[in-house]
Amino acid sequence: MEEFGTICALATPAGESAISVVRVSGVDAIEIVDRLFLNPKGERVLLAAKTHTAHYGKIVFDGKIIDECICTIFKAPHSYTGENSVEISLHGSTYIQNQTIQALIKSGAKIANPGEYTKRAFLNGKLDLSQAEAVADIIHSHNSAAHELAFKQLRGGYHQTLSRLRLNLLDIASLLELELDFSEEDVEFADRTHLKNSLNEIKTIVSELVNSFSLGNAFKNGVPVSIIGKPNAGKSTLLNVLLNEERAIVSDIAGTTRDTIEESVNIGGVEFRFIDTAGIRASEDIIETEGIKRTYKSVNNSKIILYLIDIANTTPEGAKKEILELKKNVDLNDKHLIILINKSDTIDVDKETYDYLQDLEPIFISAKKNINIDEVSKKMLSIANPADIINKVLLTNSRHYESMIRVLESIESVENGFVQNMPSDLIAIDIRTALYHIGTITGEVTTDEILGNIFSRFCVGK
Repeated sequence: MEEFGTICALATPAGESAISVVRVSGVDAIEIVDRLFLNPKGERVLLAAKTHTAHYGKIVFDGKIIDECICTIFKAPHSYTGENSVEISLHGSTYIQNQTIQALIKSGAKIANPGEYTKRAFLNGKLDLSQAEAVADIIHSHNSAAHELAFKQLRGGYHQTLSRLRLNLLDIASLLELELDFSEEDVEFADRTHLKNSLNEIKTIVSELVNSFSLGNAFKNGVPVSIIGKPNAGKSTLLNVLLNEERAIVSDIAGTTRDTIEESVNIGGVEFRFIDTAGIRASEDIIETEGIKRTYKSVNNSKIILYLIDIANTTPEGAKKEILELKKNVDLNDKHLIILINKSDTIDVDKETYDYLQDLEPIFISAKKNINIDEVSKKMLSIANPADIINKVLLTNSRHYESMIRVLESIESVENGFVQNMPSDLIAIDIRTALYHIGTITGEVTTDEILGNIFSRFCVGK
């Protein structure tokens, strides 16, 4: 374990509250707090205290009582950072917080940088880098799906997969290296058929991880949903109903929505990012035309498309043309299309006339009267399927995604090397490259710049 200076910072949000916690960590943490802390008998007891014990007393500096408090002791290596640590629970006054931190600094501590506690946990081997990044994701999670993903990564689910990949690649590399050592004796230690089979297994896992990023990122940052249709189909009304607030302007005038409007809502523990788009129609209005271009751009970046058909003003033949036009402008292969027949409360609906849409399982709704909107929510939730979080390891971090792309490229180079019967030393280079990129995820290979970028996302005190 490396030794650094002793740091301190407020671990709870700044401002007044019932309590606040100041965290101190470092080789001298307990000694520094001991200089300030007196138990009810006026004794200094923290240096002799056992780890994971809490002590009631008061913080005193320059003969002045700052506050009554509880100090909790964590001795190295049994703490979050792996260092000696003390957590001081105080009353939540900003004056008390500031006075306590100033007293700690004057007694030998220094203010922590953003993320410095978690950075020390990584440097001291308490977490690998992917787990450290999961800490930030937990802090920033706004829904149960994002929290579940981050917590699973923190507990090592992703780490275990990477460790298995690394060991399998090392096995292949070891056999190839051994073959090189005895190359002059024409001994083949590595059965190429066996190595190809092992490599295929590795490639399958890496490919699944790479392909999972789209879903993992959606769960983490919100599943993008586009609301699309002709002008006055009821898109803005639907958005307002889904959000349960008047976010979008609703008007009978066609072309009211000129730009995309984006808002998020939590449904069943999954965050959905709704994008209300400009109505699709032929227009000579320059601004409206630009809005329609942006509509198609946002739709192509969506995972779910809610396509509204205004049944009161659209014939079945017209609806069919709308869907064909959509398919002409949008690649639906990696998207889920939900057809919503809106304003179905205004006329008698002959659902049989929409038989050609049955494969798309249309939902007959009234956005204005909130009819069947719950069915729309259920459909979106079934598509997002938060159960995938429990059953799969998903990539959610763009840095990890880029590294896994490099890993996949290196494995494909190894695969080509086997096909072309290339020398073992050349194949071994590509395997080492794959191992390098896995190491950049876990932190076995890193730089101060990478660490700086990662931990700058953290708040001070974590």
